[in-house]
Amino acid sequence: MNLASVKSLFRNHRRPAMLVSLALAAVLVFTAFRLGRSNDVQYFTAPVEQGEVLTVVNATGTIDAVTTVEVGSQVSGMIKALHADFNSEVKKGQIIAQIDPAQFRARVVQAQADLTSARAGVKSLQADLQVTQANVEKNRAALRESELKLRRMLELFEQGIASVEQRDSVQVAQETAVANLRAAEAQVNQTRARIEQQQAQVTQRQAQLEQTGFDLQRATIRAPINGTVIARNVDVGQTVAASLQAPTLFTIAQDLTQMLVYAKTDESDVGKIRVGALATFKVDSFPRDTFYGRVKQVRMNATEIQNVVTYDTIIEFENPGIKLLPGMTAYVTIPVAHASDVVKIPNGALRYKPEITERERLALLQKYGLAGPPGKRGGKEEKGTVQAQEKEDESDQPDASGRRQRPGGDERTRRRAPSRARRQQQHGHGSGSGFQAPPQQGPGAEGAWQIVWKLNPDNTLQPVRIKTGLTDFTFTAMLDGELKPDDLLVIGQTLDRKQESARRLRRSMRRF
Repeated sequence: MNLASVKSLFRNHRRPAMLVSLALAAVLVFTAFRLGRSNDVQYFTAPVEQGEVLTVVNATGTIDAVTTVEVGSQVSGMIKALHADFNSEVKKGQIIAQIDPAQFRARVVQAQADLTSARAGVKSLQADLQVTQANVEKNRAALRESELKLRRMLELFEQGIASVEQRDSVQVAQETAVANLRAAEAQVNQTRARIEQQQAQVTQRQAQLEQTGFDLQRATIRAPINGTVIARNVDVGQTVAASLQAPTLFTIAQDLTQMLVYAKTDESDVGKIRVGALATFKVDSFPRDTFYGRVKQVRMNATEIQNVVTYDTIIEFENPGIKLLPGMTAYVTIPVAHASDVVKIPNGALRYKPEITERERLALLQKYGLAGPPGKRGGKEEKGTVQAQEKEDESDQPDASGRRQRPGGDERTRRRAPSRARRQQQHGHGSGSGFQAPPQQGPGAEGAWQIVWKLNPDNTLQPVRIKTGLTDFTFTAMLDGELKPDDLLVIGQTLDRKQESARRLRRSMRRF
């Protein structure tokens, strides 16, 4: 086969392929045209209302008594008897449990015997003291006698009647009497010290007796307050050990007609809650009933669980008939702000963004005089915005290869831009700062100017600029704007199939 035959064969195969491509393109254009005409965009609307907007703080908490006392045991032993059970009404001082007192009574008897023995020892030493004191008097008399003998002997020795031996003998006797007196006095002091020691032992034995008496009394468990037993943790025959930590035998709630709700409120809501504010809550046991209370305290002690910081908000309420029980889960609602007789914007309208190009959006804003900031409509800001958008739209044209070129980077950079924008939106103006600023648009952006889209009777969109206020997560109060009740605002729309078909057509044409 020569070269001319090959070229001819190639041309013969190429013509049918081109014909098929043209036919397919024609079918896509016709389909897109039909879909665009038969499937117009449908808008979902919600009316503007007038009424009140109530901003609330929602939290979950636990119901508990105002005063709850855990009754424990200060002594160890076996539970001999129980005189209270679950839900028992008790009075202050009433016996509610008895620990076996036999061992405590034996200790009391032993302590009494030790005290008696110590007191007898004191009496014995006091008698010894009297003996030693008498001995001191005897030695003092002997000393006076020896001094008299020594004086007479010295006179006789000076007269030459007595000898030196006689004088020395009398003088030694006098010195011996002095030493005996000192020994007797030392013995008296020693006896007195022993008496003081024995008296201290008596005091110690007295303290031991009092301690054993207290232990005997503590073996009888009494109610410390008037209230209701809400928990019993022991049974008869069970042994309790109080050597390291006092075991809890009962839990008594003082007054169940006055109770509290310990609500966990988020740190972002704590600044809105005021002491004395009214609060409502519900419980699972009575889903149709609403209970009322008042904020008593917002505690400063923060609790952090998995990087979530909460504070305890205490709500007091009356519980007549003891309808609510300790430990129930309460779903609390605390009103923090209120606006009455205001125009209410559906929150869905604040979140809605029309599926139109930026040029079309700016054209609509310019048509209704909303292209610039509030108070500067139609000025330089508006013109600059439109011109900048036109430049951006001109640069967003496909090149020879069919790809769109945008200033500021390649295709990979453009893919990263939306993710960076989302991160900056989540963390505030600075990326990576970790600070989450209040919303500038949408529900919750109090005091911000926003654009909502009103549906005209001819099924066209009209942008309306409003200033938003309080929100109750369903409606947002309008502080300023030209909307009135019963105006229809767009909150959603169906897929624009005409534009979608055009995009599919362009992608299909690029393949050929």
